[in-house]
Amino acid sequence: MGAGDEVRADGAGGRWIVPVLAFGGISVAIMQTLIVPVIAQLPELLHTSTSNASWVITSTLLSGAVATPIMGRLGDLYGKRRIVLLSLGLMVLGSLVCGFTSALVPMVAGRAVQGFAMGAIPLGIGIMRDALPPERLGSAMAFMSSSLGVGGALGMPLAAYVAQYTDWHVLFFGAAGIGALAMALVALLVPESPLRTPGRFDVLGTLGLTAGLVTLLLPISKGGDWGWGSGTVLGLFGSSVVIFIGWGLLELRTEDPLVDLRTTARRQVLLTNLASIMVGLAFYALTLVLPQLLQLPAATGYGLGQSMVVSGLCVAPMGIAMMLVSSLSARLSRARGPKVSLMTGLTILAVSYLAGTQLMSAVWQTVVLAVLIGVGIGIAYSAMPALILGAVDPSESGAANGLNTLMRSIGTSTSSAVVGVVLAHMTSPLGRTQVPNLDGFRTSFLIAAGAALLGLLIAAFLPSSSNRKSAEGRAPTGARGTARATTTHPQPANGQ
Repeated sequence: MGAGDEVRADGAGGRWIVPVLAFGGISVAIMQTLIVPVIAQLPELLHTSTSNASWVITSTLLSGAVATPIMGRLGDLYGKRRIVLLSLGLMVLGSLVCGFTSALVPMVAGRAVQGFAMGAIPLGIGIMRDALPPERLGSAMAFMSSSLGVGGALGMPLAAYVAQYTDWHVLFFGAAGIGALAMALVALLVPESPLRTPGRFDVLGTLGLTAGLVTLLLPISKGGDWGWGSGTVLGLFGSSVVIFIGWGLLELRTEDPLVDLRTTARRQVLLTNLASIMVGLAFYALTLVLPQLLQLPAATGYGLGQSMVVSGLCVAPMGIAMMLVSSLSARLSRARGPKVSLMTGLTILAVSYLAGTQLMSAVWQTVVLAVLIGVGIGIAYSAMPALILGAVDPSESGAANGLNTLMRSIGTSTSSAVVGVVLAHMTSPLGRTQVPNLDGFRTSFLIAAGAALLGLLIAAFLPSSSNRKSAEGRAPTGARGTARATTTHPQPANGQ
């Protein structure tokens, strides 16, 4: 990579890096949520059972969790923009597979391929760290970090409209088109990062992490169908513990590990990742509860009787709020440190969910609740990259942010399982069926509030030293210095 490319990142071309990478993140989030409006109809659409149809969701969850740290490491080794393009290309490929089929097996396979796009978000944050000046980095990372929630919330009403008024396959063709546009913009407007991590890709570590994540997340997502006390679920959980212990010992002895556990064990990185699980758990509860509450008929006594499109529009303000507060979070992090931003977001989340137990009787109340939750999530999500990047070497930024994104995914997966169990067991009769009752919705919100409070407790133990310097780009300055050294004085191929 030549010096001209670095100038392009600082000069005229640099202004496109943030919106283009954020658009890529939003396109990935839209891909994730586009199936939500047709979840209830999937068994009929795919001519299969409800249990089998749930693999359409589970496959994306598993592949996304596995791909996120792997894509981050590949980006550190071989070029972040290159792997972003690969991630988005897999999303396009998976979307086309889904768009041309109505059978279960190819649909599950296509959704699994789509899940590999999840690596684009932490890689985008890594590119920003390498390319942007410190004064722009805080707000850029905040916006990129919140893009997952923004795309999910804004994509839901659009997907609901498409599903209600057109053929459901159009959802996947639309995702393919958005992904292709994101690829073109990245290829044209985003320079490749000059920073590389010397070393080789850890194949054994990748296989171990994959096995551990699958045996952990599979029972979390399918426990409701298989039975939480069944031999299969308990056996998978036990296998996960054994695999992760063996994987950890392997990584500690590997010269170029997939995940540097010594770095991950640093107080700031470890506590941020644990808090990320709690934020993910709290975030997903709203998206599981509100659409059901809004669409249940008024005959239940608590349902709001709205259409699929209207319910999506009521949730959409959450994404708008996340987008608007990302810059506010960056300013708060610069002034008081990202620890304060994370704790502020978690406090807002806890208070909002507690208030949400009483804000269920009118459509306008659900909109207010969605906005409040969006504010809390936006501030919390936006603080996490600054905390992570303030504690790791610039050459590890892709893998470190990938691991943090994985922690959020584990939180959302756990939320889906826990809230699903609550809503399945706290029901009331409606005709010949059972539907979640008001106590089930309130209990789900109380669980989310508890997760936010636990995250707040974890965040309180973060070191206060990661304040202004971390938020303003202490490490990015080093990254840029390294980039210039690499450009001016070429290193061996594996270090470029």
